[in-house]
Amino acid sequence: MRGYRGVKYTLFIFCYFLWVVSAVLIVVGIYAKVAKEKDVVDTLTVDPALLLIIVGSVMFLITFLGCFGALRNATCLLKTFLAFLAVILLLQTAAGVVGYLFTDMVMERTEKLMMKAIVRYREDQDLENAIDFIQKKFQCCGVEDYKDWSHNIYFQCLDTNPSLEACGVPFSCCIHLQNQTVLNTMCGYGMQQLGEPLARQNIFTIGCLEKIIWWAKNNLLLVAGLSGGLLLLEQVCMMSLAAAQISWIRKVQRQKKEPAAVKSGRKDSLWYPAFADFDDD
Repeated sequence: MRGYRGVKYTLFIFCYFLWVVSAVLIVVGIYAKVAKEKDVVDTLTVDPALLLIIVGSVMFLITFLGCFGALRNATCLLKTFLAFLAVILLLQTAAGVVGYLFTDMVMERTEKLMMKAIVRYREDQDLENAIDFIQKKFQCCGVEDYKDWSHNIYFQCLDTNPSLEACGVPFSCCIHLQNQTVLNTMCGYGMQQLGEPLARQNIFTIGCLEKIIWWAKNNLLLVAGLSGGLLLLEQVCMMSLAAAQISWIRKVQRQKKEPAAVKSGRKDSLWYPAFADFDDD
């Protein structure tokens, strides 16, 4: 009895936690979608706000099946929940294998996506903040180097460009001194006209793609540990708990099938109360 309750409520707690997380993702996605200006051009292949709503909705549905199925001992819901988890696990495994086998293609697509983000830098405030955060965090500038910013119409290094930021880079590329208290947003002006040795004294010249790859390689154990932990929690652990609960319910059904058929003359229901007792006796 205690073993069954442990399996049941452990699965319920896991699913409930992820159910709450999915609800938060949906709320954040809806807020971001509504709060965005209507005339903003979607810069990426998929709008991040829309992506949050879709991912959150799928998580909400799947974890709801797990919560309700575990609490009500409903084998039909638990089987559906288990099938969804199996499909997601297969998709994640396939994505990892494809990413490993076609690394060059993945890197090329990533580079194009990052370059597209640079081109649309000033058109989306959320994207602008994201790029500034990445360049500050990884101490980088552009995709391959700092001159990639010439692809942006505001920073394009042409004599015909009337922008005050022409031939410059965003302030997030600048090297800030430790004792600097006032942020100089004009620190990147004219940096594309300088050679790398001179520009390196004031801004980061290495591209963000190279810096992110370098960070991933140097933190491979951390990345692998987090990925493995999430996979173990979300997939293997919950799949095992769901399968164990289904197996336990089936066992009880088999034990009670013949006596119940004799007494009532009808089949047992596959739907049990929330606090039904499933003993080995």
